[in-house]
Amino acid sequence: MPMRSRRPDVPPGTGTELALGTRVCGMGGAIEPSPRSLEEALDAVAAAHGERTAARLERFAVVPEGSFAWTRDVDGLYWLGRVRGPWHYDSGGAARDADLVHVRACDWLPEPVAEAEVPAAVRQAFARGGLNFQRVRHPSAAPETASLWEVSRATAADRRDSRPGDDGPRAP
Repeated sequence: MPMRSRRPDVPPGTGTELALGTRVCGMGGAIEPSPRSLEEALDAVAAAHGERTAARLERFAVVPEGSFAWTRDVDGLYWLGRVRGPWHYDSGGAARDADLVHVRACDWLPEPVAEAEVPAAVRQAFARGGLNFQRVRHPSAAPETASLWEVSRATAADRRDSRPGDDGPRAP
């Protein structure tokens, strides 16, 4: 999910930076007034931005919780996240400025993933370009991403548990 705005006034990287900082993933398509439900959002997005954008929003909104999300930041670094919440509309100023208003909670790894570790199918999906939320359909993408997630989470936990100057466990 590139999280790049289609609006020309939004600088590259703005959406990704906001998403990583606020632990969400999402897409643009601001609408007025703020919708109270997904159905209202779909109708308003179709009217304001077209049926294709509304269809993209619907696909995003129904992705199962626990699904993986990939994005790239302005420096081209890959970030791996996991969708953790339902769709909601963020009408806040930062979300509108970044054009990242249709969002879902997302747990992002604390550091980017080295390009060499990113599954080839994911790299290929990004190489095709585009601004859209899309599924990586290659059969190796999901298991390789899941394995990377587990290893990276364990590594991050190990780093949190070991502090500078800590010699390890101590007897009581």
